[in-house]
Amino acid sequence: MYPRSKCLGSRFLKRNECVEWPLRRRRAPPVEGDLGFLRFPTHLNRFRLPQIVAKGGKEKAFLLEPSFLMAESRVIIGTLVSCQRNLVAGCLASNVPIFEGANFVGRNNLNVSDKRVSRKHISLQASFDGSAEVVVEGPNPIIFRCGGQRKKLSSQEKAKLDDGDIIELIPGHYMFKYVKAGIEHASSSKIDSSVLKIEKRQCDGETSVIKRKRQADEYEFSSITLQENDGLRQDTSTEATKSCDPQFQTAFVTSCDDIEAIRHFRVPKERLSLTFRLMQVQGLPAWANSSSVTIGDVIQGNVLFAILSNYMVDIDWLISACPSLRKVPHVLVVHGESGATEDHLKKVKPANWVLHKPPLPIAYGTHHSKFMLLVYHNGVRVVVHTANLIYVDWNNKTQGLWMQDFPSKDNNSCKDSFFENDLVDYLKMLKLPEFTIKLPAVGNVTINASFFRKFDYSSAMVRLIASVPGYHTGANLNKWGHMKLRSVLGNCIFDKEFCKSPLIYQFSSLGSLDEKWLSELTVSMSSGVSSDKSPLGIGKPHIIWPTVEDVRCSIEGYAAGNAIPSPQKNVEKDFLKKYWAKWKANHVANLSKAAWGALQKNNSQLMVRSYELGVLFLPAHVKDLGCWFSCAGDDGPEQEKPASSSEPCSSTTSGGPGTRLTTLCWKGNHMNDDTSEVIQLPVPYQLPPQPYTPEDVPWSWDRRYPKKDVYGQLYAKQ
Repeated sequence: MYPRSKCLGSRFLKRNECVEWPLRRRRAPPVEGDLGFLRFPTHLNRFRLPQIVAKGGKEKAFLLEPSFLMAESRVIIGTLVSCQRNLVAGCLASNVPIFEGANFVGRNNLNVSDKRVSRKHISLQASFDGSAEVVVEGPNPIIFRCGGQRKKLSSQEKAKLDDGDIIELIPGHYMFKYVKAGIEHASSSKIDSSVLKIEKRQCDGETSVIKRKRQADEYEFSSITLQENDGLRQDTSTEATKSCDPQFQTAFVTSCDDIEAIRHFRVPKERLSLTFRLMQVQGLPAWANSSSVTIGDVIQGNVLFAILSNYMVDIDWLISACPSLRKVPHVLVVHGESGATEDHLKKVKPANWVLHKPPLPIAYGTHHSKFMLLVYHNGVRVVVHTANLIYVDWNNKTQGLWMQDFPSKDNNSCKDSFFENDLVDYLKMLKLPEFTIKLPAVGNVTINASFFRKFDYSSAMVRLIASVPGYHTGANLNKWGHMKLRSVLGNCIFDKEFCKSPLIYQFSSLGSLDEKWLSELTVSMSSGVSSDKSPLGIGKPHIIWPTVEDVRCSIEGYAAGNAIPSPQKNVEKDFLKKYWAKWKANHVANLSKAAWGALQKNNSQLMVRSYELGVLFLPAHVKDLGCWFSCAGDDGPEQEKPASSSEPCSSTTSGGPGTRLTTLCWKGNHMNDDTSEVIQLPVPYQLPPQPYTPEDVPWSWDRRYPKKDVYGQLYAKQ
């Protein structure tokens, strides 16, 4: 029990027991648990599931009972709402929930990288009555606007912040309006402490997992509070209230009656390479983040060398989000940044990091590929994902990620595979800088594209589909873009049920399309033959695209629309109307000629402008994958090498059951079929896709919208 000299009496609490504590007490008494003490929030007179605090006062994870831990309770006091000069929703920053106590706002809250803004640019000490004191922590001044007056605050200067006041993190830039939460609402609200099942090994050693879970709970509460608060919503119409109800917002999870299908998404570790996972989104209920991943789950273990390829890169955030990167001896960043942002990358990169921007021989092209190659002493981890290496993409968007670990080759390894050849061919096109590094037990090795032939990819469960800029003819015509996809699918044999099956295009960047090119892409997507060797036939395309209401009622409100590049001139083409279908996700991909390529010269040449890399999931015959392999060694001793699998869709496969790829809500009769294994894909939108109704308007990011979003903001793109 806790020493009586510090507490007038103490006792053990039973599971789920509620206790009462007078509001007049400044501090609640610690109560001893199995492994630590429990500290209760002082503003509530009735509470359960308290915060866990270690002996000595330092916060730490402790178990109150086997396999359970609990998260802290915090109260949201208000919100810094991102806005522009005319106080419509801003696109350069995310809304920031303000909790009682200390808060920091800075670079991580921006949607762009700006070296003028510090990571802790300002601090806010929020009081229970909703007021807050703002202190300039960074070296650059801010602008504080209160009651029509504009005041400059320099480093370490303070000001009292109240409802309606405006802060400019940089004079004229990154404006936030402070919106106070209702006092009555705040006083009766708390974060629902969630229960997370983990093994005792994780609780003892994986404290970073606990911190991430706690952070997710805070954002979950802040999102729900903001959406339910009438003062922030500023839209009392019955129709708007219904359309923005959280019940409708969670409908993205599934197309079946159970909107929480994602809650049950579980994949054995030896089958993870057969599917993809969604990245963790702050602000969603815990069940909606089931089996989700964070960047810390991807970059882990003793990495000896890393290639991080992306379009946008924020090194400051990347290192803060994944501190283990500091320990990686050699890091190569392949990026698509330019101008001042590229200059900033060069200034802030660690000394052992190398930057590389691939050549872009055709105008208007970009380097858009998002992948990681992590080299370990025993193998390589290949990761293909959809998120830029910036804060908002890894925290505020529904992104997808596939990864698989491959062992180093030995004398019994296969010479090569489709996956290996596709990977090495693509790396060669990036024109990576060649340099020498020293690897333990190996010595000096030269890093180039051919280096990655040292690993055994025979167990790869996907095919790589890449695009590289250039004019591709002859043998290279079918090597890149949608012609590569046409070639791979053309060698696949599908069940007859796939004949003329619908084609679903889901992406978040809409290029300038025309019917001729869309038909060209449709032919590639429809490639393949049925079991009787007859062509599958051309399927009908469905373009999954968000409506204005989808964006307006999203977790970020209109601010989310700035991550969906879609000029009005591209969206409002008449021929697209027959293809629009409901959309409830945000993956980073492009439907454009620049990304997929366009045939020229009587279909003898493919012109591609940009670099892209994706993975193709296909039915396959698989052998026993019980010998699961992990480079990171996060499951005890080093695992045996996995059994080789047959190439996906190979007509000569044998020796194992086939795979059937399904959505989370598939209710077929093949679960117990010995001839096929069901692999679930967490597709975050409805299948079959629902067409637009006459009231639905496709989102375009350069229009004005008169209806306020869930934060009471209007929209006008900057």
